[in-house]
Amino acid sequence: MPFGIQPIHIVIIILVAFLIFGASKLPEIGRSLGKTISEFKKGTKEAAEGFKDEINKNGSAPTAPVVPAQASAPAPTPTNAGPATPAGNFCIQCGAPNPPEARYCASCGTKLPVKVA
Repeated sequence: MPFGIQPIHIVIIILVAFLIFGASKLPEIGRSLGKTISEFKKGTKEAAEGFKDEINKNGSAPTAPVVPAQASAPAPTPTNAGPATPAGNFCIQCGAPNPPEARYCASCGTKLPVKVA
């Protein structure tokens, strides 16, 4: 159940509401609560459709998320003349680098190939 609410909790809430508001007001409260939830769902659906329309109107959505540049010290230059081989696993699906001990790609979730040492 959502938010960790068990059925017994719902029964207790209904009983307390019955004691506070009485039997004559509960149908009216339930009706207004249902309308409120319905309007909320309708509003979120319209907002999502509007967002999709804006994206489609301005062009397709970007394929990769934009990552802001981090202000850090420049990377050290290699001292040896050989080709640099980055450490870690590279995803066969998206090509993203991953730590050497990773089993799944951090970007797309694809299972990484097992390296035999």
